[in-house]
Amino acid sequence: MAKQRYIQAINQVFLDEMERDENIILFGEDVELAIFGDTREVYKTFGPERVYNTPICENSLTGMAVGAAAAGRRVILHLMFGNFVYTGMDAIAHQMAKLRMMTGGQMDLPITVICGYGGGRSLAGQHSDTPFPVLMNIGGGNVVTPATPADAKGLLTTAIRGNNPTFFLEASGRGGDSGEVPEGEYLVPFGKAAVHKEGDDVTICAIGTMVRPALRVANKLEDEGISAEVIDPRTLVPLDEDGIAASVRKTGRLVIVDESKDRCSAASHIAAVMADKCFDKLKAPIKRVTVPNVSMPYANVAEMAIFPTPDKIHAAVKSIAGEMEVSNA
Repeated sequence: MAKQRYIQAINQVFLDEMERDENIILFGEDVELAIFGDTREVYKTFGPERVYNTPICENSLTGMAVGAAAAGRRVILHLMFGNFVYTGMDAIAHQMAKLRMMTGGQMDLPITVICGYGGGRSLAGQHSDTPFPVLMNIGGGNVVTPATPADAKGLLTTAIRGNNPTFFLEASGRGGDSGEVPEGEYLVPFGKAAVHKEGDDVTICAIGTMVRPALRVANKLEDEGISAEVIDPRTLVPLDEDGIAASVRKTGRLVIVDESKDRCSAASHIAAVMADKCFDKLKAPIKRVTVPNVSMPYANVAEMAIFPTPDKIHAAVKSIAGEMEVSNA
């Protein structure tokens, strides 16, 4: 394996998959300029017949994606920022998510929608959302949240080759993160969580960008005598309920770290599912570390005040470690 940056891994998948399958097209806002870096050289390599710069009109773009996929193309739609999902929601919720069911399975919609999500970069309220809850709720589409360069490569390849709509949520601002990436063809199956660190006392379920701070906290906790297991769902739809439940049954404690807003968050859903599946094994209340139900502020100091941080994750774990100490007294 060779080391690659997160953005490089995504970029390489675009180049490799479009070379492999001439039926793939890519379009979106500023894909030719490659502002994020993930579409670099794609326009130069495949030209204007397969790569299209588009106007800033997301509702048209999502409708175009549905139409092109229904006509037989394999579509990659780059929406840039997760917030722009909202302005493209009509075609996403009413067509993309429903047409396969409404045609009795006669219509495939091989669409990969890619966009960056999350705060921490002083991009203010309209460019910092984490739209997990909205996308999880529409039905009919996969929701993918890769945390590492290897998972970015494997999950994106699986998404592009699949026949259902997939929302590939790219960890904005973390594109320089590097890691080992398998060479050659590499696919990661949807619905299979990854255990980044094994532990016995508490499970930290960290989604996407939250994996790195969760691992930092787990290492700190180890020095304090608490063995934390860090598990990454990798995909929220489909969700590896059994994999997460196996970890929770082992440790008896669960902290979920999610960059989306707390109300109806991915963390809230996972907490409900784990309470249902693992109630008899829980030794303490399930804790969520999320973003409050407010718009992300522009000022970095204000942003960090509401953002999930290692200190907040650590405090959540310690709050139920106290329950452990009482129960063992």
